[in-house]
Amino acid sequence: MKALTWHGTEDVRVDDVPDARLQDPTDCVVRITSTGLCGSDLHLYSVLGAFIGEGDILGHEPMGIVEEVGSEVRDLTVGQRVVVPFNVSCGTCFTCTSGLHSQCETTQQREHGTGAALFGYTKLYGQVPGGQAEALRVPFADTLPIRVPDGPADDRFVYLSDVLPTAWQAVQYSGVQPGQSLVVLGLGPIGDMCTRIAQHLGVEQVIGVDLQPDRLVRARDHGVTALALDGDLVAQVQGLTEGRGPHAVIDAVGMEAHGSPGAENIQKAVTLLPDAVAAPLMRKAGVDRLHALHLAIELVRRGGTVSLSGVYAGSQDPMPMFTMFDKQITVRMGQANVHRWVDDILPLLTDADPLGVDSFATHHVPLSEAPAAYASFQKKEDGMVKVLFRP
Repeated sequence: MKALTWHGTEDVRVDDVPDARLQDPTDCVVRITSTGLCGSDLHLYSVLGAFIGEGDILGHEPMGIVEEVGSEVRDLTVGQRVVVPFNVSCGTCFTCTSGLHSQCETTQQREHGTGAALFGYTKLYGQVPGGQAEALRVPFADTLPIRVPDGPADDRFVYLSDVLPTAWQAVQYSGVQPGQSLVVLGLGPIGDMCTRIAQHLGVEQVIGVDLQPDRLVRARDHGVTALALDGDLVAQVQGLTEGRGPHAVIDAVGMEAHGSPGAENIQKAVTLLPDAVAAPLMRKAGVDRLHALHLAIELVRRGGTVSLSGVYAGSQDPMPMFTMFDKQITVRMGQANVHRWVDDILPLLTDADPLGVDSFATHHVPLSEAPAAYASFQKKEDGMVKVLFRP
């Protein structure tokens, strides 16, 4: 089968790889019909190469049709249409039944001290083959795949794999209430969806911030107050929020934020080292580009909440603890617990389409063109916000 594989920093290729096959009697094999390109994939593309093996299959936002099921699968049948969450979670352990599927005790990577395995996402998270491929082996077939109806185009449901639950959790973790104010830093796929969910839930004032003019226009078209990341942003936001700042800020940017040249140079230097040197260095002394996170702490009002959906991976990140303590800020973060939010989101994926999922993708691209799409997405070219691959 064809799959997108990693071959080095900023070097991904569509290769012929062995077909996805059942390994355990509780597995299924899904023929992929759509699979997303995520901002988190860019971390693998350019920063986290020390934790990837050459030939690893990327991608964690797939959906498709069940082609084969194991002998112990009872509730899933061949031909069913499913979305595959990016968490590899069993659905039955203590953490899963507590709504913490990203911490699944069955797939926790104890060797590395990390949480649940993830599809297509490094040795730290299980080195599980990903979904930017023609087919995918999916474990826990009775509890992991999300069954969705036949009929509507894939765009209606594919975001259940990551974008929708990640953005939903970010808004829930922010604690923002109807009638209050929210700032979202970064208007890529997650940040953009955060603004839409916040509006749907009744947040009165939703402010989005980004560097890219086309992303600002896209947000304004949905009624968001969109501000460019230039000038005195803090003063602009305070002017819109009675001088106090917003009730909550969502950082939807993460470790590769612009405006952090020192950390950026360190990250680039580490990518040039052999993996045997780079991996332990990043685990013990890694630093992120923290401009977005520090800006969130500066923007939020006293007693407010900062919610992190952008991925961070540093172990030595300097944090403004005095400011955080003095302002009495609450911080919530973590990988999205996909299944925790599915029952809240599914009723919104109707013909009324209140979140605009049917038109959310800016680009539909054959899987064969994935390498070029990665390069364009990294450079934010051609108005690219959300890419869906068609294997």
